[in-house]
Parts: sequence; structure tokens; C-alpha cells
Amino acid sequence: MNNRDSSAIITMRETKRDFNYNKITVLSLSISRPEVMLVNNPQAQLRINSRYYAQANSFYRMTSTTLYRQAVQFYHESVKNDFPFRPFDAVMNYDITFNQACYLSSYSDRYQYTGGAHGSTLRASDTFSLKTGRRLPLSHFFQAGFNYRGFLIGQIIKQADRNMQSQPIYFENYRELIVQHFNPASYFLSPEGINIYYQQYEIAPYASGIIVFTVPYGGAVNKPSC
Repeated sequence: MNNRDSSAIITMRETKRDFNYNKITVLSLSISRPEVMLVNNPQAQLRINSRYYAQANSFYRMTSTTLYRQAVQFYHESVKNDFPFRPFDAVMNYDITFNQACYLSSYSDRYQYTGGAHGSTLRASDTFSLKTGRRLPLSHFFQAGFNYRGFLIGQIIKQADRNMQSQPIYFENYRELIVQHFNPASYFLSPEGINIYYQQYEIAPYASGIIVFTVPYGGAVNKPSC
């Protein structure tokens, strides 16, 4: 596979819409999703783009139905109680974190503001083989039969222990929470290594955001290559 085929050409597709009720914008939507081009592999290209499109379309449908109804209800309650109305927001953004060596990795952050003190963000991620267009599990980057879960949790706890010595940003029982909320699907690749993330509130307060731990390639972790 030549250099041109070992990475994808990425274009970001934007969707923006305001949803109105009684001539007032009650909800704003913004989606920025990747569209992939693989010059010599249309089948893999179709698989990857279908995944991204389905995710964006699902977010759009949820926003235009469920979230819109909630926004209208919140508007009515605000008017009834003479409270200031704050429009809802729904934002979906993707970050391409790895696009080389025949692998493509990304995550999407899905932010919703529904009238409270602050919004909430949920992260999801995908790692694809650019040869097949298929999504790869975390286990793909370790030898078959290797206890990658135990290895990664051990590495994460070591990093968290060091972080807590300089800045206590996690909950006091963070070690237990790291084990409890470890999710093999919550990973993405970067040039530095495999990144494992924890959602808001899982191991740390809201102000700490989404927590990411990077486990470098080498040793037990297979570095991506064609």
C-alpha cells in the first residue's frame, strides 16, 4: 500500500439549523461530521462514511424530535412562571485524532444544553481500518489472549496516582471508579498512543471534564502499521 492509500482525505460537512416556536428560536443545532475519501478503496470509503452519516443523522433526528419537544415544554413553563427562557443547544463535533499507517481514529463530542446551570457532553469514538473500512475493537492492538483490560487499568491508575499528587482533580475513590467505568469502546488512537477516556462525572467532578489517559505504543501495545 502506497503513502496515498495509507491515510484518508477528510472533508468536514456542516449542518446548522434553528428550531422555532411562536416565532422564537427555542433550539439551535450544529453538526460537523467527517466525510472520507479513499482514492483506491471505494468499499472501505462507503463503510466509514455510512457510519459517520448514521451517527450524525441519529443526532439530528433526536434533536428535531425529542429535544425540540422538551424545548417547547420548557418554553411554556418559563412563560407560565415568568422566568427568562434560555434556548436549548445541541452540538455534535468530531475530532480526527489519527489518520495514518492505514488507520483512521476519531471521536465525537455531543453537547446538549437543556436550560440548566450548564450543559452536558457525551463522547463516542471509532477506529477504522482503512484497508477494510471496518471498526476495530481495542483488543486489536494487543496480542491475542492478552489481558489488555487489566494492563490498561493498571497503567491508568498509575497515571491517575501521579496526577493526584500534583492536582487532586478526581473523586476520592477514583481507583475504584476507574475500574468500575472502564469501557473498551471508549478509546481512540493518537500519534502518541492509545487514549482511554472517561465520561463526565464518571471519575471526576463536572469541572474536570472528560478525562483522557494516554498509554504509549510499545511493549504490550502494538503500534498501528500497514
